[in-house]
Amino acid sequence: MSRLSITKAIQTIGRPVFTSREIALVTEGSLSSVSHSLERMARQGIIRKVARGLWCAPSDPRFTPFLLVPFLAGSHQAYVSFLSALNLHGMIEQIPHSTFCATTGHTRLRTTPVGSFSFHRIHPNFFAGFDWYRGGREFLIATPEKALVDSLYLSSRRGRQFRFFPEIEFGGGFRFRTAEDWARRIPYARIRKYVQAQLKSLRRRRPTTPAA
Repeated sequence: MSRLSITKAIQTIGRPVFTSREIALVTEGSLSSVSHSLERMARQGIIRKVARGLWCAPSDPRFTPFLLVPFLAGSHQAYVSFLSALNLHGMIEQIPHSTFCATTGHTRLRTTPVGSFSFHRIHPNFFAGFDWYRGGREFLIATPEKALVDSLYLSSRRGRQFRFFPEIEFGGGFRFRTAEDWARRIPYARIRKYVQAQLKSLRRRRPTTPAA
């Protein structure tokens, strides 16, 4: 199979993240021959292998590691949250060393050539409060309020991963009342009380505004 046909297939798919099966479907080629062609293109630096059967084109200006989240989540749902979402929403300046995601699957760390992805299981009844990033359909992200509550939720558990927060910038659009509503939905009483106490402390540090 020629590189040109693979290139056209990637263009047809229309995104810088794709799977071997998608390319095989578009080209009507065998999965084996497509995989060999993609491996060759990766060795030439044209594309990059992320995981078995998963590829990306880092040189594409649309590429961001966040696009990989739904693929790396496997059969489970996942959305970008915790410090990663807070950073994307402009609430913290520090760029996390991993892409942090909430998932319905098991807690695990996926390390790839384009970065590490830290998936954290949250209670299924608390798996909400997210939407498509900037109106697109590439990946899901927690709202600012839910991202903060998710972070506090995780900081209360074993290991307390987010025990120490970087400085948080609460913009005019942030609604503490919405965050408090999310905190009330936490199904575990101990964690719920902890998160509510942390929100109260953070709210006291923020200048009082009518919108808060």
